Amino acid sequence: MEGCAQEGQVKLLGVTLSPFVVRVRIAFSLKGIHYELIEEDIQNKSELLLQSNPVHKKIPVLIHNGKPVCESMIIVQYIEEAWGNKAPNLMPKEPYDRAIARFWAAFIDDKLVPCLAEVFTGQGEQQQKAVQELVANFLILEESVRTNPCFSGKLYFGGDEIGFVDIALGGLSAFVKALEKVTNSVLIDEEKMPLLSAWMDRFCEAEGVKEVMPDPVKLLEIICATRVKFAALPAAN
Repeated sequence: MEGCAQEGQVKLLGVTLSPFVVRVRIAFSLKGIHYELIEEDIQNKSELLLQSNPVHKKIPVLIHNGKPVCESMIIVQYIEEAWGNKAPNLMPKEPYDRAIARFWAAFIDDKLVPCLAEVFTGQGEQQQKAVQELVANFLILEESVRTNPCFSGKLYFGGDEIGFVDIALGGLSAFVKALEKVTNSVLIDEEKMPLLSAWMDRFCEAEGVKEVMPDPVKLLEIICATRVKFAALPAAN
């Protein structure tokens, strides 16, 4: 197979339901890279995980020829650079366009992910406030899809093909949909965010993406079970 020598030994430490692991799996899938997925028990982390990511002790971790790479979007960038000869290109060719892609990927991790975590763990007024903040950030993304020359009028943030920003946001999509059901919230309103809503539907059905998306039933179950645990915790003073 083309690129076998370059691939070498590729392992991914993670959990299939994790949106951050999904990001990496999408990148692998799109580029047709073979890898071994090693399922981790988050409650009982393996020695391999602790040794491979001693700073954060979190998934996902890519191990390529014995060398660990941590953090989902750093791993996606590494995949693009290490397997740059494999289509599709996950990063734009032009430096300015790459900078824009990195900016919006950072926006997703810095603004959307913390809000999603608050919606996931929160209750009552705290959760309602997190939902409002999350929706406001999704509206900012909607506006960027409508007006930013790098994205406007294109199938994906990456243009005609799925790219870096698509993976950053799309890896969260199954989690977003499940969270909407569990919390009875509308996070991406198709009337207020028609472009983002259409993008998400298109992304989730794309070849190379739908094959690695989490099982929605299992994801819903784990989110419900985890929220019950958080609700049972004593409220912070």
